[in-house]
Amino acid sequence: MSNDNNRKSHQNNDQNAKVGEKLSPTLLRYWRRNWLNIWNGNPPGLILLLFGFVIAAIMSIPIIYVAWRSAFAGVDRWLRLLDDRIPGLLWNTLSLTFSVAAFAVTIGVALAWIVVRTNIPGRKMWQWLLALPLVIPPYVGAMTYIIIFGPSGWVREFWEDTQLLGGIFGSYPIDMYSFWGAFFVLTMFTYPYVFLIASASLRKMNRNYEEIARSQGFKTSQIFWKVNLPFLRPAIGAGAILIILYVLGDFGAVSMLRYTTFTSAIYFQTSSFDIASASVLSLVLIIITLIVLWIEARTRKKSNYYQTSNSYREPEILPLGKWKPLAILFVIFIFLISVILPILVLVYWSIIGIERGALDADFFGYAWNSLTVSGIAALLCMVLAMPIVYLKSRYPSVISSFVDKLSYAGYALPGVIVALGFVFIFNNHIPFLYHTLWMVALAFVVRFLPQAIQAGEASLSLVSPRIDEAARSLGYPPWKVMLKVIFPTILPGVLAGGALVFVSSIKELPATLMLRPPGFDTLAVRIHWEASESIYHQAAPAALLIILVSVIPLRYLLKKY
Repeated sequence: MSNDNNRKSHQNNDQNAKVGEKLSPTLLRYWRRNWLNIWNGNPPGLILLLFGFVIAAIMSIPIIYVAWRSAFAGVDRWLRLLDDRIPGLLWNTLSLTFSVAAFAVTIGVALAWIVVRTNIPGRKMWQWLLALPLVIPPYVGAMTYIIIFGPSGWVREFWEDTQLLGGIFGSYPIDMYSFWGAFFVLTMFTYPYVFLIASASLRKMNRNYEEIARSQGFKTSQIFWKVNLPFLRPAIGAGAILIILYVLGDFGAVSMLRYTTFTSAIYFQTSSFDIASASVLSLVLIIITLIVLWIEARTRKKSNYYQTSNSYREPEILPLGKWKPLAILFVIFIFLISVILPILVLVYWSIIGIERGALDADFFGYAWNSLTVSGIAALLCMVLAMPIVYLKSRYPSVISSFVDKLSYAGYALPGVIVALGFVFIFNNHIPFLYHTLWMVALAFVVRFLPQAIQAGEASLSLVSPRIDEAARSLGYPPWKVMLKVIFPTILPGVLAGGALVFVSSIKELPATLMLRPPGFDTLAVRIHWEASESIYHQAAPAALLIILVSVIPLRYLLKKY
């Protein structure tokens, strides 16, 4: 009986083996056909694809790790934070974010309209000057306005010395350490996001549509609301989302102005070693950011406006007439409070600092630390951006699109959350790199790699795919084509992306504060600490140096827009 069973089992095994042999080629052909379909018949090489996946994983792991840690923070901690902490932080963060976005959009669109579409004197000059607030980090702007309007500021001293003002208006009315202080500073240093993008859209508008509306009896104001504004909505949306993401992630300005939002609360929880609470707050902020991005994507899909006329004509320059003095005053006023006053304050305190020996060995040590870590981050971004750019451009598919989106994970979220993710990962799994220069540089890569990707994409779009095909016909695999043919061709664009990453890294504050090795201070860190202690003559030279270096990406942005 057992022999019969053994014989039957052997027969079944033989039959299964034969079926498997028949199915294996069929399955292989099926998978191969689907694989080719995913890549439209042109799959990338395995090495290039692996590089892309590894880079995307590095970009997304810190965020995934924060979410994972917060999920195991404990029900009691979640309930306590939801009851005591999160509601207040939600109100502070969201009220500040959307107030700044609304006013910055209004100022940016108004300035763009005046400069691009009217006959205001010095139009070309204002296009450059009104973009300058972008080179001033908001935490530097916060420091300058504390010096001017703070409790021991110049205006306060003048107020108290002038009895007439005190008699008429009573006690000193300006409180920089408040919602209004944070609102004012962030509005003044974020409006250029909308100004630049709206200016580009206004320059590309077709005059024909306005002339048709004018022939129907529309006035200039009606044309603006019914014709120009619909075409400006995508630009306004793009600028607004940049401002919202910036304010959600800002740490330097709000901490300096002592206004508590999610980012400052996360930093203080981390500093007090309550990592579980910090991860819970981080997850809430991640959810808010994702909701904002989802709403923006839905809104953009529902409000697309296209210029379909084939006979493009440049927009007409409108005379200001009786409004010219008011327009000039408005432009000068915004430029004065967002550029001139901060720069004058920094120059004043820098002169005092130089006289007192602020440019000593320590200062140059901080500058060298900033240059070193930012330079490493820029080089890494230039190298790591290439596989992502090449995959997305030359091998478009669901997979390459997924890899590209993962690579943007760190850019869309605050630096304090990226830093918290790095604290978890390096402390628990890569301790030999914890609190090292490389840890800070890798955090900068996660934060700013998309800047290098965007610059690389812009350059690669100008290179014909026929060059790749010619190299492939000579037997080069995709990764070798990328390195030996494409990389040298698009090198200027790659270097521009590296310059953007370099300057963004020099200005980055929360990630540097949380991840730097002991005794490793950068210019941004010293500005934060010296300004917090009101040692302005030490902070001002470092702030002025950061602003001078930041002119590099501004030139790139102005060429782009």
